[in-house]
Amino acid sequence: MATGQRRKALVADDHGLYRKSLGLLLKDSLDFADVIEVSGFDDAMDRLAGDPSISLALFDLSMPGMNGPQSLTVVKETYPHVRVAVVSGSEDRNNVLSAVSLGLSGYIPKSLPEDEIVKALTLICDGQIYIPRFMMASAAPPMPEAAAPVTTAASAIPVSEPTLENLTPRQRDVLQCILRGLANKEIARELDIAEGTVKIHLAALFAQFAARNRTELATRAQALAH
Repeated sequence: MATGQRRKALVADDHGLYRKSLGLLLKDSLDFADVIEVSGFDDAMDRLAGDPSISLALFDLSMPGMNGPQSLTVVKETYPHVRVAVVSGSEDRNNVLSAVSLGLSGYIPKSLPEDEIVKALTLICDGQIYIPRFMMASAAPPMPEAAAPVTTAASAIPVSEPTLENLTPRQRDVLQCILRGLANKEIARELDIAEGTVKIHLAALFAQFAARNRTELATRAQALAH
């Protein structure tokens, strides 16, 4: 990971005050040269696609277009040089376990004191996985080593009923292209976005609609539209 003043981070959170506070923390305590702040999933994807110098991306789970930590799986796969982690107000154990099992770099509850958040971010930037202390209780399943995530199934997270209203504008655009039968390359050309970004939005749609393929996604989307 980049060091010193060359580092750039992305903070995606629709809570403006917390987003700015986290940005200041990254600059003042972890020496990030620049922090890009966005309030939505679509903007985060556009920034990641357009700026290869981003080395850390932090996502809140409550933004429109997010469907739990599994929405970030393809983000990590598409941008393997970026450390992707969750910063969330939720302390649900299933969310934490799922985030780690899916290969994310950690899960930071917003309720943590500032010094603990700094420690968590430092571990993540150093290539380790951060798991909050409350997960270490004796009732919790064994925690993984930094390089060996747990194997808890992503399906442990309850999936809410999909609605077209919960989709981001970009996800609606991608869904319309899917309904027209366009391939990923064609969608990328039509929407003027990277093909990797199309894959991320498509993965988020699969998660939201609990669909295994494009046919299931189209069928379920059409059913909701009627």
